[in-house]
This record gives sequence, C-alpha cells and structure tokens, in this order.
Amino acid sequence: MKDLAQIMQQAQAMQAKMAEVQQKIEATEADGVAGAGLVRVKLRGKGEMVSVTIDKSLMGDEPEIIEDLIKAAHSDARRRLDQAMEEAMKSATAGFGGLLPGFKLPF
Repeated sequence: MKDLAQIMQQAQAMQAKMAEVQQKIEATEADGVAGAGLVRVKLRGKGEMVSVTIDKSLMGDEPEIIEDLIKAAHSDARRRLDQAMEEAMKSATAGFGGLLPGFKLPF
C-alpha cells in the first residue's frame, strides 16, 4: 500500500486539477444551430445562455416555429457543451485511477 503522505499529495494534486478544470468548464462556450443555421444559440459553462440569433427571414413566420427552433438550437449547444465537459473531466482525472486499489472517483 502506498505511503499515506503520498496519497494525500495525490489527493491535493487532484483537487487542484479539478479546480482548474471547473474554471475551464465555466469559460467554455458552445454554439448550437437549428433550421440550417437560421437560429443560433450560444451557451457558456454549465448551460448559461449567452446569446440567441434569429435570422430576419423567420420573423414573418409563426412564433411557434421560432420557439421550436430556439429549443432545438439550445439542445444542440447543451449536448456539445456536455461532451466538452466530459472530455475535460476525463483528461483531468487521467492517471489518478491508481490512487487507491478499488477507489473510484465519484464523477
């Protein structure tokens, strides 16, 4: 079994790396598009909507169509953001699997 001090150092390193990843996640932005680019939504970090852009050609259509396209664009951006966060977490926790035998990270 590894020395307790070494385990504590690894845990502190992991904690620092996780804080760094959280900051990176919060600064990450993802664009979602719907309707062949007629509606665009930008999300930041944990799903905060930064902007919505609607092509002027849609403004004459029924509002329900625009609402549905916004929802679809938001879903697309959220999916992309979730993928980016998952990849960031995988890279941050790489190498910590051997911390303790049988120890699993909670994320």
